[in-house]
Amino acid sequence: MFRVQRGPITGLVVQFVVLAGLHAAVGIGPAGWCAGLAYGIVVCALLARGLRRAGAAGLGPGDVVTLGRAVLVGAVTALVVDGFGGAAPVPLLVGLTAVALLLDAVDGQVARRTGTASALGARFDMEVDAYLILLLGAHLAPTLGGWVLAMGAMRYAFVAAGWALPWLRGTLPPRRWRKVVAAAQGVALAAASAGVLSPAAASVLLAGALVLLVESFGRDVGWLWRRRPARPRPVIGAGRRGGRAHPARPDPSTEPTPVPPGVSA
Repeated sequence: MFRVQRGPITGLVVQFVVLAGLHAAVGIGPAGWCAGLAYGIVVCALLARGLRRAGAAGLGPGDVVTLGRAVLVGAVTALVVDGFGGAAPVPLLVGLTAVALLLDAVDGQVARRTGTASALGARFDMEVDAYLILLLGAHLAPTLGGWVLAMGAMRYAFVAAGWALPWLRGTLPPRRWRKVVAAAQGVALAAASAGVLSPAAASVLLAGALVLLVESFGRDVGWLWRRRPARPRPVIGAGRRGGRAHPARPDPSTEPTPVPPGVSA
């Protein structure tokens, strides 16, 4: 199996170089630098941990493309955070976002064509998408309202709910519509960030994208609910003081009739 030996540390170095280029081009301040570097360090640490747990020797070709997307998202992070203290350079922010969204259609194809698709790569790709959606929501929240943060927060709320409800941590089957809805969120947020739409039109666009997201999450939650593990039957006498627990005796009337060998049930 072909593997590209480029690890998370390389991504962190590239992230620093990209931030330096942004500083030279538009002059990002200390807040942008700190946010971009903190993001890069966290991504590097989590990706290295994932590689160790998966026992992988390195990143596959598709993972390298995803890592490139993550570096671009780190640059967007710096611009968004730096823009909280002033106007963010919209053309550059939207341009970097557009490239990251376009590469989202490339990394999966590269992984499949090279035979290096993995659960880690799929998870890495999904988390980069989720963070970018939350980041663009944070960029638009001051002008359109805090409700746009719901588009990015739903993924993390779903993960948090899984700690309280273990059945939510089940493995979902691949579904193309899920990927389409995720791409629609990014495109809608990028269009709203470009400033070519009025606030009212941008709100309608994002509300429509949010409806699609709620429908997609609702369908996944429903699928997991229907396949949740059954609860164990209670034990008679359990919890009695000094008593011995005995399993409930089956009702003979409900016992299935034995089928002789060679006879179809």
